[in-house]
Amino acid sequence: MRDGKPVPATGGDEPPPRDRFTVAIRPVPGADTDVLLLAGELDRDTVAPLRQAVEERLGVGRIVVDCSALDFCDSSGLNALLRARLRATEAGGRLELAGLRRPVDRMFEITGARAVFRVYGTVGEALAESGGEGGGTHGRER
Repeated sequence: MRDGKPVPATGGDEPPPRDRFTVAIRPVPGADTDVLLLAGELDRDTVAPLRQAVEERLGVGRIVVDCSALDFCDSSGLNALLRARLRATEAGGRLELAGLRRPVDRMFEITGARAVFRVYGTVGEALAESGGEGGGTHGRER
């Protein structure tokens, strides 16, 4: 998000349709937490804004990725989220997911990636948790 507006995805040879994927950053007042709101289709052609947003937020202790408006995620998008989690961990923070919807949630289950992330039903649930070892679900727990 720049100047309060979501950043549309760019990448690949052809630009994706306008606003096919956006990332908006919402800092949480009084917490060392930012929420990244993903919307649209996360795929090979649209991962650049996600990568950029994560790199910009690496100093934050906790990043909660709100996937409630994410309609589609392919293997490139999944890989970008896995790398983002790794980068956040390397920087001393964490990256967690909230609001996974089908079929995105199904892809996370099938690939086993759901077990890697702390996953919350909603951003509100994620923010209500202290972010410690408790809370969230892993694997097939729900």
